[in-house]
Amino acid sequence: MTNLARPARRLLPWSLLLVPVVAGIPAGVLWWLLAPGGLNLITRDPALASGTAPVVWLPRDLTLAGILLLGGCLLAVFLADGRRPSPQAALLTGLAGALAGSVVAWGTGILVARLFGPAVDTSANASLAFSLRAWPVLLLGPAATAVSVFVLELVGTGSTKPAAGDAGPPAGLGAVK
Repeated sequence: MTNLARPARRLLPWSLLLVPVVAGIPAGVLWWLLAPGGLNLITRDPALASGTAPVVWLPRDLTLAGILLLGGCLLAVFLADGRRPSPQAALLTGLAGALAGSVVAWGTGILVARLFGPAVDTSANASLAFSLRAWPVLLLGPAATAVSVFVLELVGTGSTKPAAGDAGPPAGLGAVK
């Protein structure tokens, strides 16, 4: 009987998809806690406590943007460790997880605002309630992940030390004699 060699199955790194999605829940709660129009723990300015003033809308979106940027950079550290059997699949899975986590963070923040925030009359404008006005903010998590992985991989390849058998740099590139 002949034993046919099977190609090795590469499993998708599901943790890189699920962890950012689950991390979107505390990120959304943090967004509501910190942002103007939510609980407003950053400024504690009573003028920014409700969403009735249009001056609140930009800082509210920027708060979520900062949280998503931080989360994207943290995810990139795990993606760029270089010990994965299929780094391309890990990167794509991580980017999909970052996008899904951004959407979960947005939805969680809106849900927490509706459950624990004051009732708001949105007949004049829908943005009076705790919401996100700039939808491209949701793309900042995956974008920060992609750019950070690129930078970490670029810095990582440039800082590798030559092996013991290597002669080092060529004579014209700064070799000391």
